[in-house]
Amino acid sequence: MDEVGRFRRALVAWAADGAEAVEAATAARELADGVRTVVLVEGTSDQVALEALATRSGRDLGAERVAVVPLAGATNIGRFLDLCGPPGLDLPLAGLCDVGEERHFRRHLERVGLGAAPTPAELEALGFHVCVADLEDELIRAVGSDGVQEVIDAQGEMRPFRTFQGQPAQRERPVEHQLRRFMGTHSGRKALYAKALVSHLRLERVPRPLHRLLAHV
Repeated sequence: MDEVGRFRRALVAWAADGAEAVEAATAARELADGVRTVVLVEGTSDQVALEALATRSGRDLGAERVAVVPLAGATNIGRFLDLCGPPGLDLPLAGLCDVGEERHFRRHLERVGLGAAPTPAELEALGFHVCVADLEDELIRAVGSDGVQEVIDAQGEMRPFRTFQGQPAQRERPVEHQLRRFMGTHSGRKALYAKALVSHLRLERVPRPLHRLLAHV
């Protein structure tokens, strides 16, 4: 594991505040000098998508000393800002969140002294970007429903998807909604399709929050 990867692992363990927290805090502090920017994202699927998109764009975020750190839920943003923001390691920060979780990011960014951001433009100026619904929605709209179904077929999951579409709760819903819900039905499926959809995506159709975030870092 490279230095950025070890930093990310130590930071996550430190934030969890478990039995390894003291050792993890020491490791994170020691490794922080090797990190240029910390990108805080809600979950693993966001991390996978950003890293895959960077690779497609000819970038290696690890080599650039950019650590993409999953929060395991937007409500944990305050804890991570305390550790790696001004109250803690004081590293340059950026981030990505769903529109429904934006309020948590705004409140804690202001609380730790990074500035109030009452408008989307002001939030972006701080390096934090918001998905219109969530990452899956952004990627589905960018790839298109037919393209997403091609990806599902390539993953060998077209039969499970058709079965899912036939469920009473899904039959009358738009296919875009069905696709989004399908990706969240099994553990690990969001991350699987985050990477697969980014691989299928035309680079001129990269969703705005992902494009702007990578441009920022």
